[in-house]
Amino acid sequence: MNTDLTLYESKASPNARRVRIFLAEKGIEIPTKAVDLGAKEQFSDAYVAINPRRQVPTLVLEDGTAIGEVPAIWRYIEDAYPTKAALLGTAPQEKALIAMWERRAELDGFAAVMEGVRNAVAGLKGRALSGPHAYEQIPEIVERSKLRVANFFADFNERLKTVPFVAGDKFSAADITTLATVDFAAGAMKMRLPAEFDALQTWYDKMSDRPSAKA
Repeated sequence: MNTDLTLYESKASPNARRVRIFLAEKGIEIPTKAVDLGAKEQFSDAYVAINPRRQVPTLVLEDGTAIGEVPAIWRYIEDAYPTKAALLGTAPQEKALIAMWERRAELDGFAAVMEGVRNAVAGLKGRALSGPHAYEQIPEIVERSKLRVANFFADFNERLKTVPFVAGDKFSAADITTLATVDFAAGAMKMRLPAEFDALQTWYDKMSDRPSAKA
């Protein structure tokens, strides 16, 4: 275990889960500190001093440098442990394709679920967007979010008819975000994979069987 790093995270955060899966796939263990989102601990003075954006996860380095945002944390881990599995790619083309598909998964899927949840859950009133600023919910957005998620399922089902993994022939960060999105949609929006999307379902079953999926 690398005690030079500390990961501030929450089991309730699907973004934190993306980092946990990434670490598990690499076989890396680092100390963690739980941030209780239900108790609004992310707004405490102590945590705001670590991450002024009031979000999890945050990776804190030995010198106190705090790194927020999932792709940035991934990038640090990938570069700091070059002998571990390369989940962001190695060759230029592979790196670009992984980045492209991971971003599509995040923008078209993960962000759509987040948008729907944050504009619907009563406990998030005044917090329709995470971060340091308060934004009121717009209930009308929720139906659009559901449509976005449905389209995400359809689009990625088509993609996975042609490749075994989201970005191509290898498991990558793109699969992590897609898996987290499917589970997030099922748990938070009650939107499960439609039965007709065989390719996406087959892929999902394989991803869910990986040990890292339980991280």
